[in-house]
Amino acid sequence: MPSVGEIMESMEYGPATEDASAVRDWLASRGSFGHFIAGRFTKPGETFATRDPSTGAELAQISQGTDRDVAKAVRAARRAARGWAAMAGHDRARFLYAIARTIQKRERFLSVLETLDNGKPIRESRDIDVPLVVRHFYHHAGWAELAASEFPGHTPLGVCGQIIPWNFPLLMLAWKVAPALAAGNTVVLKPAEYTPLTALAFAEICAHVGLPAGVVNIVTGDGETGAALVGSPVDKIAFTGSTEVGRGIARALAGTGRKLTLELGGKSPFIVMPDADLDAAVEGVVDSIWFNQGQVCCAGSRILVAESVAERFETLLHRRMERLRVGPPLDKSTDIGAIVDPVQKERIMSILGEATREGAVLVGGQPQQGCFIAPGYLKNIAPANPGMRQEIFGPIATLSTFRTPDEAVDLANNTAYGLAASVWSESATVATDLASKIKAGVVWVNCANIFDAGAPFGGVRDSGYGREGGREGMLDYLAAPATTVVRDPAPGAISAMPNGAAGDGEGIDRTVKLYIGGAQKRPDGGASYSAQDELIPLGGRKDIRNAVEAAQGALGKWQGLGGHGRAQVLYFLAENLGLRRSEFAGFASADEVEATIRRCFFYAAHADKFDGATVSAKPGHLTHVQPEPQGVMGIIAPNGAPLAGLMSLVLPAIAMGNAVVAIPSQDQPMAALTLAQVLACSDVPGGVVNIVTGPREELGRALASHDGVNAIWQVGDGAGRTAIEQAAAQTLIPVWSPDHRDWSDANAQGRAFLRAASRTKTIWLPYGALPAGTGSSAY
Repeated sequence: MPSVGEIMESMEYGPATEDASAVRDWLASRGSFGHFIAGRFTKPGETFATRDPSTGAELAQISQGTDRDVAKAVRAARRAARGWAAMAGHDRARFLYAIARTIQKRERFLSVLETLDNGKPIRESRDIDVPLVVRHFYHHAGWAELAASEFPGHTPLGVCGQIIPWNFPLLMLAWKVAPALAAGNTVVLKPAEYTPLTALAFAEICAHVGLPAGVVNIVTGDGETGAALVGSPVDKIAFTGSTEVGRGIARALAGTGRKLTLELGGKSPFIVMPDADLDAAVEGVVDSIWFNQGQVCCAGSRILVAESVAERFETLLHRRMERLRVGPPLDKSTDIGAIVDPVQKERIMSILGEATREGAVLVGGQPQQGCFIAPGYLKNIAPANPGMRQEIFGPIATLSTFRTPDEAVDLANNTAYGLAASVWSESATVATDLASKIKAGVVWVNCANIFDAGAPFGGVRDSGYGREGGREGMLDYLAAPATTVVRDPAPGAISAMPNGAAGDGEGIDRTVKLYIGGAQKRPDGGASYSAQDELIPLGGRKDIRNAVEAAQGALGKWQGLGGHGRAQVLYFLAENLGLRRSEFAGFASADEVEATIRRCFFYAAHADKFDGATVSAKPGHLTHVQPEPQGVMGIIAPNGAPLAGLMSLVLPAIAMGNAVVAIPSQDQPMAALTLAQVLACSDVPGGVVNIVTGPREELGRALASHDGVNAIWQVGDGAGRTAIEQAAAQTLIPVWSPDHRDWSDANAQGRAFLRAASRTKTIWLPYGALPAGTGSSAY
């Protein structure tokens, strides 16, 4: 044993193991766990073991949920839904407050239980996870109290199915359960197979505070249990997990009308600029990729360092990495705990093997006895290397360099994912410029892995869609105010034959064309179909491709105009529409023309007023929630209301800075094709609005399967909607399906359209010096 003098010389920590006896006694007293359904635990059925990843020792026997168990839980949630939704917001707030207080009272117990089941260091469970769990329930107690006034006309969705991962078991539960309950929904939650224990302890807390039976139900099991929940008659699925499973869930829900939010994988960039505080940036790496053994979907796993400081940075990084302690998770001096399961350890080592075989050099990252891997990073790694492309989900980063800020942005965005990013620079101008250009739902400036219940979290592209936390997270658990649904007439059959009507023989024959990139274009296939006594260009897949490329090319200029510039264009468009009322009279009603002019004014007014917000989150951080354009939007307009129906969708999209590819009414396309001439003379840049006529469903599927499209709006239901949503599931494009309505009416415009035309980016910027005590975990 070292002497005190030796310890003072080395400054090494001695063992400081957290006492786990209370948790072990609780586990021994429970034995095998059943499910928590309708306010009580069921008798255990077929069971499996959950184990301590650090030792492999069995902790408890957990019931494997069956289709019958899931159905029973959903029925219990459905029975409870009406009463819970009808309960006053204040009364729901009291329950959420009671849950928060009870978790606080049991925070040591829950921290130890989480560490035993998951393998993460007790410091992280105790100082980060559990305090954030408490924060979420307090925060959403507030939303329950305020929901009626803050979200007027909105109603609960009903029963929410929630599936959470194993990396933050209790925290992910809080992220999902708290907003669902605050909004008035009931819940059926499936925790991860590896880490169900804190969810079961939470069930006891729900019973302890007297939460009405059936409001929260917890069914344990593996992926089959999750699949049964996805296939059950719930009103929403909220899923956090792998991208591939997320795609499967999106396909399963296509055409069902059920709401879906997905928080999926990530390969987040960690950018170190030449002027960065390198010591602080190294600590940021520790907090990012080596936090929770790198088992973090938003971890800064791709370190990108300015070439001019790369050598110095790597020296500091390597020195810091060597001092990280890998060891027993219950030891309070441990930095890196256990990987959650041997299967996951094998997967990590397999990816590292592939990466090194293809030329990367692994520094550190060696496997250790049991479920442990030392922290490390891959250097000399090519962009196509598996270690650079795949989500390793372990304590291994990649390290590469860049020369210019533009190259840093290009490298940062060179991924299918878009969950988070971290930017390090002493220049606020440089940092915020990069933050605006990086394609991610969350950007941390001079910090990493900062979370708060008031700050929305979620991704773009293969990292999913939807948000958790804050106002945006609440809206994803609420149904918008109802509208009066009007039946949209089904499109007729496409026919290339003229209708046989005789012309008057006067005037010059009119030739109508597609509108792509600001020019009128013949369809690629050279075909046409008959509609409204005209031969209409019959667009196809290649025309959609050309339109998407034109829209992508127009985004920079259109967004660069800013809200005020876009507003001027929309006002000018209204002016020109007004001058050409008579021309549209043959293709749309007077009410539609007037409504379209009003829409131009309404969305011009909103173009520079749909603002972001600085939210109250952690002290010492400016936390800004900024709405951003979706990008290229595919719009499948209703078949009825050929002008107002189309423009009620196009106008909010372009007002927010998007470019659109629109498929107008199949049976009445002439209003849209005439509109192309008005767009061309109203200063709308070429490519901002593209119009492709033809079969709605076929063209819609082409749009939804194009990976250059960022969002789809589709009016309609039935088989056509299902096919489009299935195509969008593969590309993970969010689909919004507003009901067909009277598009000339006032309820065909509003903030719901603006919100669907944008997505939020949460930017964290620390400032000043924290007052004493405000940085604690219990703030």
